[in-house]
Amino acid sequence: MEPSQSEMNILSNGKSHDLGCDVGVPMKTMLEEDLFDDPDGALENQEFLPSADGKKPPHFTDFEGKTSFGMSVFNLGNAIMGSGILGLAYAMANTGILLFLFLLTAVAALSTYSIHLLLKSSGIVGIRAYEELGYRAFGTPGKMAAGIAITLQNIGAMSSYLYIVKSELPLVIQTFLKADPNSDLWYLNGNYLVIMVSASIILPLALMKQLGYLGYTSGFSLSCMVFFLSAVIYKKFQLPCPFDDFSANSTAGHLNVSSYVHEYNNGLVHEDDDSHCSPRMININSQTAYTIPILAFAFVCHPEVLPIYTELSNPTQKRMQKVSNISIFVMYSMYFLAALFGYLTFYDKVEPELLHTYNRIDPYDTLILCVRVAVLTAVTLTVPIVLFPVRRAIQHMLFPTKSFNWLRHTAIALVLLTLINLLVIFAPNILGIFGIIGATSAPCLIFIFPAVFYIRIVPKEDEPMNSVPKIVAVCFAALGIVFMVMSLSFILIDWTTGGGLAAGGH
Repeated sequence: MEPSQSEMNILSNGKSHDLGCDVGVPMKTMLEEDLFDDPDGALENQEFLPSADGKKPPHFTDFEGKTSFGMSVFNLGNAIMGSGILGLAYAMANTGILLFLFLLTAVAALSTYSIHLLLKSSGIVGIRAYEELGYRAFGTPGKMAAGIAITLQNIGAMSSYLYIVKSELPLVIQTFLKADPNSDLWYLNGNYLVIMVSASIILPLALMKQLGYLGYTSGFSLSCMVFFLSAVIYKKFQLPCPFDDFSANSTAGHLNVSSYVHEYNNGLVHEDDDSHCSPRMININSQTAYTIPILAFAFVCHPEVLPIYTELSNPTQKRMQKVSNISIFVMYSMYFLAALFGYLTFYDKVEPELLHTYNRIDPYDTLILCVRVAVLTAVTLTVPIVLFPVRRAIQHMLFPTKSFNWLRHTAIALVLLTLINLLVIFAPNILGIFGIIGATSAPCLIFIFPAVFYIRIVPKEDEPMNSVPKIVAVCFAALGIVFMVMSLSFILIDWTTGGGLAAGGH
C-alpha cells in the first residue's frame, strides 16, 4: 500500500521511523533525495543514531553492492593504471634510480593515506560518493568543486587515452598490412579510427549500469599491461647499448643495426661507446621538476575509489582499504619495474613515450607490435572505467535528486564521448591544457579535498583540531597546495622560456 502524503512528510522530517518496513524502496529514495536538502545534517543525525552498544550501524544511503573483492581490485587497479606508465622510464632518466624510487614510494604512500581519509569520512556520514562528501563538508560549493575537479581530471585522462588510440592504431594497421605510410587510405586516418573505437567498443561498455560489470574487462586490461611489462624486461636483455637509429625506408639502416648487434654480441664494441650506458643513481636537471607531477598523475584513482566502494560486496572501510592497498602496491611494483628496465635499456636516450624509443631501433619489430596492440587494448578498456565517475559527478551536480534513468545515463555518456572525440580530433596540441588541468585537479583530488573533507566531517568531539590525525590532515592539505603552486609555476616558466610539457599526465 502506498503511504499517504502526511506519512511521507513525517518521514522526510525524520520524526518517525516506524513506517520503514512498510515504505520500503520509496523511503530509501526519499532519504537519498533529502540528503541534498539537509545541509545542517539533521537527517544524518536521525538516520545514524548510535545503537545500544554505542556503535553506529553500518548503513549507507546507497545500495549494497555485489562486486567481489577480486573484481574490485581489478577495477581499481585498472583505474590507477594509465598512459602514465609509458613516461616513467623518462622520469627515471631525469631523476636517477634511487631518487625515482624514493619519489615513487612517497607518492604511493600519500595516495594510500589519502584514500584512508576518504574512506573514513564516507563511513562517518554514510555516503560513498566524492561529490556528496563535498556537500557534507561545505554544502553546494563543496559538491560543485569536487564535481568540477573530477570532470576536468578524468576528461583529461580519457583524452590522453584516445590520443594514444589516434596515434598508435594507424601504425599498427600499417604494420600489419605493410601499407605505404604516406598513403591517404581512410583506415590509416587516426581521426576515423578513434571515432570507430569509441562507438564500437567504449560506448557499449560505458552504457553498463554498474562498474562491477567491468571487472572482467579490467582484468584483461591489466593482463595487457603485464604483457607490456614483460616485453620491456625481455627487450632489456636483447638490445645492445648504445644503439643505432633505424630508418624504416632504408635497407641499409636495417643492415647497420644487424651488423651492430652482431658486433655487440661478439664483444667488438669499443669501451668509449659505453659512456652513455651507465645508470645514474641520482640525477637532477631541468626536466626533473616534471617527475613529481608525472608520478602523481600515475596514481590518481580517487574519483573511482568511492564508486567501487559502493559496489563492493560486504562493504566495510577495512575491506575497501585492503582493496586499495593491494591495487596500489601492484601498480607501484609494475610502475617501478617498467621504469627501471625501460631506463636500463636506453639510459639517457629514452624518450618521454617509451614505445617511441623502440621505434628508433626497429618500428616493425613483431614483439613491439604486439606490445602496441596490448597497450591500445588496455587504454581502450580503461576509458569506460574513467567515464563512470565523470558521469556520476555530472549527475550529482545537475540532477542530484533524480533516480536512475537509462535515457539520462546514455545521453551523458554520448555527450562526454562526443566532446572528448572532438577534442582529440581538432585540438592541435593539448599538452598545455593537460598540464594546467593536471596541476590543479590532481592535487585537489589527491591531497586537498580528502584532507579538508576529513577535517570538516569528523566531529570535533571525536577528534579535536589539536589531535594528531587532524594536524596530519592539515599538513597533508598544505602539501597539496604547495604541490599545486609549484606545478603551475614550473609550467608557466616552461611556457615563457619557449618549452613545453615533457610528458602527458595519467
